[in-house]
Amino acid sequence: MSELKPKIKKPRGVARLIGGKCIACGARCQSSCPVNCIEMTDSGEPIIEEAKCIGCQKCVKICPAVAVEMFFTAEEMQILAELAVSSQPAEEEIDPEAAALAIKLSAYRGVWVFVEQTEGEPAKVSWELLGVGANLAEKLGVELCALIVGENVEHLCHEAFAHGATKAYLLDAPVYKHYRTEPYVEGCCHLIEKYKPEVILMGATGMGRDLAGAIATRVATGLTADCTGLAIDDKRNLMQTRPAFGGNIMATIMCDKYRPQMSTVRPNVMPMPERKNGAEGIIIRDPFTVSEESVLTKVIEIIRDSHSKGAVDITGAEFIISGGRGMMGPENFAILQELADELGGVVGASRSAVDAGWMPGDRQVGQTGKTVRPKIYIACGISGAIQHLVGMQDSDMVIAINRDSSAPIFEVATYGIVGDLFQVVPAITRKIREMKQKN
Repeated sequence: MSELKPKIKKPRGVARLIGGKCIACGARCQSSCPVNCIEMTDSGEPIIEEAKCIGCQKCVKICPAVAVEMFFTAEEMQILAELAVSSQPAEEEIDPEAAALAIKLSAYRGVWVFVEQTEGEPAKVSWELLGVGANLAEKLGVELCALIVGENVEHLCHEAFAHGATKAYLLDAPVYKHYRTEPYVEGCCHLIEKYKPEVILMGATGMGRDLAGAIATRVATGLTADCTGLAIDDKRNLMQTRPAFGGNIMATIMCDKYRPQMSTVRPNVMPMPERKNGAEGIIIRDPFTVSEESVLTKVIEIIRDSHSKGAVDITGAEFIISGGRGMMGPENFAILQELADELGGVVGASRSAVDAGWMPGDRQVGQTGKTVRPKIYIACGISGAIQHLVGMQDSDMVIAINRDSSAPIFEVATYGIVGDLFQVVPAITRKIREMKQKN
C-alpha cells in the first residue's frame, strides 16, 4: 500500500517593481493593495514592502504599464516546476484578500452608544439607543458601552448603567463643556482608535448628525443616517434599515468591509428600555484632551431661544391630532385644536399641510419632520404616504379618519373611521366634553 504524500502548497511570491516602466498613473497599485504594503514616492512611483506582501497579484493586474511583476525565489520556482509536471494537486488556498479582511475586522469588538448631553442634561434618544444597543450586543456576544463627553458629566455614566450599559468611556474636561465639532471629533476618534468598537450608535439630532458625519469621515468608515431598524446578520454585519427614494421604499444598508459600523437614529423611533436602579458598570476615564488654543470655534455666549406661543415640541406629546391635505385649509385646523385641548394633546401635520403653509414646520410628522410615539395618534384627512407612516407608525394607538376607505393610513390604523372629518372630529370633541361634565 503506497504512502500518501503531503500536499504541496503553491507559492504565491511577492510583488516587485520593474525599473523604468512605471508611468505614475495615480497610485492605482497602492489603492488596490488589501494589506497596505505599497507607498508612493514624490515622483509617483511605488515602494513595495515585500515583507507584508501576500501575493494576491491585485497590483500586477491593475498596473496599466505592466511595471509590477511577481517575484519567486529559486526554491519557490522549483516547487512551481514540480507542481507543473506532477499530477499531485496543490493544497487548496484561502483567498488572501478575504483572510486579510477577516483579520482586520476581528480587531473591532463592542457596541457603543454616544450619550448626547447639553450642560449635563442628557438627550432621551441616548437611552432609547441603549435599549436597541443591548439587543445588538447580545447578538454579537459583546459589551454594551456608553461614550460620554463633556465637563462634570460622570453622573451620566451611572445613568447609562441604569439603562443597560455595562461600561462607560468618559472624556471629562473643560474643553468639552460646550459642544464643538473639533474637540468632540478629536476625543471620540482617539477612543475609537484605542478601543476599536464594532458598532457606534448616535441620535439623529443636530449634534448627532454633525458629529457622526465628521467621525465617519475621519476614521474612513460608512454611516447610515435616520435608521428605523437595526439588526445583526450571520456575518456580524449591522443591518441598517432606513427609508429611501423619498420614503417610497425601505432600504437595508450594510457596511461589510469597514469598522466601526455607524448609524444615527431619530428620537422616539426605538422603545425606551426599562430603567434598572442601582445597576453598576465599569467607568473608563481617559485623560485625552484637546488644547483650547487649537480649537478655532469659541463659545462666547449662549442665548436661549424663547419659543413663540405657537411653537410646540410634538415629540413628547402623549396625544397628537394631525391633519393633512384633507383639512382643505389652515383655518380648519381649529377643529383639531379643540379636540387636542380636550385631550390635553397637541396638533400635528403631514408634509403636504406644512408645504402648503397651513401649519409650521415644527409640527410636521414624518421622515422629513419628526418621529413621534404618542399613546394615541389621530390622523385626520391624511392619506398615509410611507414618509408619513415612518414618523408615526409606532404610536400605541392610531385612529384614522378619512373619506377614502382605501387610503393607506388604514393599513396601520388600530381603528379606522370612513367619513367626513368635518363631522366626525367635532362629534368626538362634543362626546369627550359630555363625558367630562358627567364626571
